[in-house]
Amino acid sequence: MNSTYIHEVKLPPHYDKTQQYPVIFALHGMGSDEQDMLRLMEPLSTDFIIVAIRGPIVQGGGYAYFQIKSIGNPVRELYDASVQGLQQLIIELSAQYAVDPARRYIAGFSQGGIMAMTLALVMGDAIKGIVAMSGYIPQFVKEEYALQPSSNLSAFISHGDQDHLFPLQLGEDNASFFRNHTNQVTYVPYSGGHHVTPELYAKLQHFLRTDAGVSTEDTKGMTES
Repeated sequence: MNSTYIHEVKLPPHYDKTQQYPVIFALHGMGSDEQDMLRLMEPLSTDFIIVAIRGPIVQGGGYAYFQIKSIGNPVRELYDASVQGLQQLIIELSAQYAVDPARRYIAGFSQGGIMAMTLALVMGDAIKGIVAMSGYIPQFVKEEYALQPSSNLSAFISHGDQDHLFPLQLGEDNASFFRNHTNQVTYVPYSGGHHVTPELYAKLQHFLRTDAGVSTEDTKGMTES
């Protein structure tokens, strides 16, 4: 493997390399690490291959995928490098494991959500769906990147109405931007701050299971828009 990204892979309990499985590439927030997202995705590991990826930049007691000049303004060189590096890792691991190429998902929180949205916009049919929590799309991505999202992309976008880092309007902007590219946008504004609430947790699991066509749990309250 050529990629230098530290990551952890969790395979379904009855993994069979002759079969094909949906996969979730899980991306953490600034200052966190891959174990945080691995724990978050744990309930889905019975049906999905889970790949939790550590950001390459040391940030406090954790890691990051990029640094920022100010809120909403990433350092472009570091951002571009992570976009390229994550694309490479996704392609390499998809070849190494029994991944269904039609069921590749990226789930991320905060910085991870920002990267998830960007990767979905540039990787085309390689990405079936995303869960993007509490993030934003940098302006240079919208204006300067070559955008080619799949018309079949399923996007789950969530944002808290009390988020102290990124205002709710950013979540609404994210959903609106993706609606210009796909009809399969699930936008979930929720009551809470910059964190994953139990209600949101249930909804994102339901979304991923339903979209990938695996066993679903009795989760309710999905808001399609």
